[in-house]
Amino acid sequence: MNLLLVEDEPNVVSVVVRGLSAEGFNVSVAPDGNIGQTMALSGNFDLIILDIMLPGINGLELCKIIKKEKPNVPIIMLTALDSTENVVNGLDNGADDYLTKPFKFAELFARIRMLLRRYSGIISLDQTINIADLQINVTAKSVKRADQEITLTATEYRLLEFLAKNKSKILSRIDILENVWDIDFNLGTNVVDVYVNYLRKKIDKNSDQKLIHTAVGLGYVLKES
Repeated sequence: MNLLLVEDEPNVVSVVVRGLSAEGFNVSVAPDGNIGQTMALSGNFDLIILDIMLPGINGLELCKIIKKEKPNVPIIMLTALDSTENVVNGLDNGADDYLTKPFKFAELFARIRMLLRRYSGIISLDQTINIADLQINVTAKSVKRADQEITLTATEYRLLEFLAKNKSKILSRIDILENVWDIDFNLGTNVVDVYVNYLRKKIDKNSDQKLIHTAVGLGYVLKES
């Protein structure tokens, strides 16, 4: 497995490279965003770890650039910025997971394993999920409602797909965090609610039939009314 670490802090680079190398990964390092962009787009990496506060192109912008060109490469944000707003910004720009500094290497390694397992299961044949007039193409990761294309961010799409694959099942915030983001952090965060609201505005806003429902005190469910 080939991993790219875009990080300018020598101590963090040392810990990550030493730990991942011991686990059998080949780790390449970019010390700033510009070099990171060149390496990410020209290289063949199974996963990328990005700091946010980087010299040159910052990690948020770099994440967006990489995901546009290589949507099937998982990205973990590794940063000292730990507010809900920063988490949302990172995920909005295409990050698959978000780990704050200081961190334990065991947790980083666990998240890497989970993301690699998730992406190794990418479907090779077209598969669609249909709920009412909502159509989700799992292979192309495209969404239509009443034959109208709907543009979603990477995180919004993962949330919608997870809800759709569990049609009519009430999913708790913990279920969603663990399966959409592979995150198990303070339940005080409202990141799930924020993204459900994002989805509602895109999926349900212009339709009389609402598909995303709140189960008060329990979570959310995608179902036909």
